[in-house]
Amino acid sequence: MSARYPSTVMVSVVCPWNERNELDEKVFREAIRFTRSADFRHIYVFGTAGEGHAVDMARFRRVVEVFGDELLGTDARPMVGVIAMSVPLVLERLRIAHDQGFREFQISLPSWSPLGDEEVFAFFREVCGSFPDSTFMHYNSAKTGRVLSGSHYRRLVEENRNLAATKHMAGDLASVASVVRDAPELMHFLTEQSVAYGSLFGECAILGTFGALAPKREWDLLAAVRAGRHHEAAAIGSWFERVSHDLFDSLMVDRRPDGAYDKTILKLVLPQFPLRMLPPYRCISDEEFSSALAILRARYPDHDEPWGAGPTGVGRMPEAMGMTR
Repeated sequence: MSARYPSTVMVSVVCPWNERNELDEKVFREAIRFTRSADFRHIYVFGTAGEGHAVDMARFRRVVEVFGDELLGTDARPMVGVIAMSVPLVLERLRIAHDQGFREFQISLPSWSPLGDEEVFAFFREVCGSFPDSTFMHYNSAKTGRVLSGSHYRRLVEENRNLAATKHMAGDLASVASVVRDAPELMHFLTEQSVAYGSLFGECAILGTFGALAPKREWDLLAAVRAGRHHEAAAIGSWFERVSHDLFDSLMVDRRPDGAYDKTILKLVLPQFPLRMLPPYRCISDEEFSSALAILRARYPDHDEPWGAGPTGVGRMPEAMGMTR
């Protein structure tokens, strides 16, 4: 069965803020162009890491304008994320982006009060049904208080023809297996660490958390997954897991929002990118960033070499084969 969305590597762009907490448009454009230079065509803004939960309407509008100016009309497939506390707010933001020409959207469930099953189905009917010419991805995040299973998606697939994909970041492998197995019509974007396992149950794609840092390895991982080379895919996923542990374990003790870590990853390869987060959220400090950069240079000097080209290649499988962070 053919999925409604392609199997690919999707990456996010995060928002750089200046000292006045305004969008640094020059750096934002540089980040978008840097992402495109690694051959990523499926690019989104305003997931959790992109601070979609933290922006007001003015910032949302301006970020979407610049994002569209860079990518609409190109061979890219840009996607705008919407995180809001009510259906009217979701629809308002979708309308802003839709009016500018966007037709691919990432949506999350309202989080103030976790939705019951019938409320979940009503949310998708209202949102997807309001924009029948558009394509939707569901960000299946525990932050909303509801993680949907394969049985939920089975009904959603039948009721919403323009629901095409999920972003499923859960480390619970039973949950991964459920969504991939039970809703093959949807393309399921999984983490670098879980995609090898998920591919045992059906067609998958990759949410490239480390796309800016190691784009060649992201594409190699996708190639292994597509070809059914599960052992190789698991080994590459393990490499990404080790990088994540080595760079961020010390920073996870005092947990920051997702965007703080994603900005750190981008700054490792795009030094002009600021670490600043919108208030009240805490960023990674300059000292912490310097430590992460030193670890990267000392332990992973070959981080952007294709899989197999350096000492971490297939010929020398990493010992740890864990699939979750």
